[in-house]
Amino acid sequence: MAGNATERARIVIVGGGLEGLAIAWQLAERGESDVMVLERDTLCAGMTGKSSGIVRCHYGVPSLAAMAWYGVEVFTRAEEIFGTDIGFRQTGYIVGVDEDNLTPLHANVEMHRGLGVPVDLIDADTVRSLWPGIHLDDFAGFAYEPLGGHGDAYMTGMAYGTRARALGVRIRQSTDVVRLVSDELGGVRGVLCDDGTEILCDTVVLATGVWSPALASTVGVHLPIRAQREQLVLVDQGEPTPDVPTFSDLVNLQYIRREPNGHLLVGNSDHSAPEIADPDAYLNRATDGFVETAIGKLDRILPGMPDPRLASSYAGCYDITPDYNPIIGPSPVDGLFLAVGFSGHGFKISPAVGRLATDLLLDGISSDAAVDGNDFRYSRFDEGKPLVSLHPYAGAGEMR
Repeated sequence: MAGNATERARIVIVGGGLEGLAIAWQLAERGESDVMVLERDTLCAGMTGKSSGIVRCHYGVPSLAAMAWYGVEVFTRAEEIFGTDIGFRQTGYIVGVDEDNLTPLHANVEMHRGLGVPVDLIDADTVRSLWPGIHLDDFAGFAYEPLGGHGDAYMTGMAYGTRARALGVRIRQSTDVVRLVSDELGGVRGVLCDDGTEILCDTVVLATGVWSPALASTVGVHLPIRAQREQLVLVDQGEPTPDVPTFSDLVNLQYIRREPNGHLLVGNSDHSAPEIADPDAYLNRATDGFVETAIGKLDRILPGMPDPRLASSYAGCYDITPDYNPIIGPSPVDGLFLAVGFSGHGFKISPAVGRLATDLLLDGISSDAAVDGNDFRYSRFDEGKPLVSLHPYAGAGEMR
């Protein structure tokens, strides 16, 4: 539409990635279809496509574990809900720890069981039966979620968008929001697009990930979010990897999952020295040093790889908060709702993000007794009350 026009919607969602589309879908399922999603590029073209797609409920924050469990339910029923394959593969999920982390492992498993998550403590022989050839001498204990696995964030986000559209949500691509629009009292009442179009609304939902701070600042809201560059490598073992569970190695601080073509995707679980990056100008491949370290770690637990070689690599950016947990809820400015700072958790909890945001927008309270919406409030940082794991793991506490 040519410049200087004015349009209206009840709710405008800025950001057509996984979280924005999940919120649009869940709003529409609740009957609120006067919703417009604005995406500056094409749907899911940002960090959504960089997700490693791990599906697990293994968190030390009860609300996150419950949200991830709801995600498993939705992913498992995807064909029924969305009428399409979203790439979810229920391979199972294993987390392995050393002696020092046995206590938090057992405590987390008990907490997960209390939430209804199917999870078992298993021994090394059981792990070897699930993943032949794996070397486990450095590990002291394991937890296994048979319903976990991995998925495809791009396919999932597109399914959310397709369902939202079918229910009446308007989605616009190649529509760049340059600033938020305030009224005379300072409340947010819309957005201004780069072509001059002003879209007025009751509520703006900001779901632009690593790009959120700049837009929030146009109405004086400071978001404590930084872009943390994360590198991933794809390894060809020399022969296709059979179907095996996703493996979270909290000894060597890495995670491993099988790709559909039989390669292994290897990611980093060591966040002790985060690399802060410009989300619009960062190296989109793994460095030689990271590749060397990642393959060295991999070789320690898979020493029998026939002919390992680097197949490819890429990098993305997490939108991290100080406590590595998201902000979901009202901002300090009236009319601006935040769904930002997912810190690497976003894919697995995205169905629950959509549901929680919808609950808070329409009802002001979470509909899930196991998910306390107050956990994710913006003000927790100023209050000095970060959201942290009840049972953190040494070395990987930020992401657990």
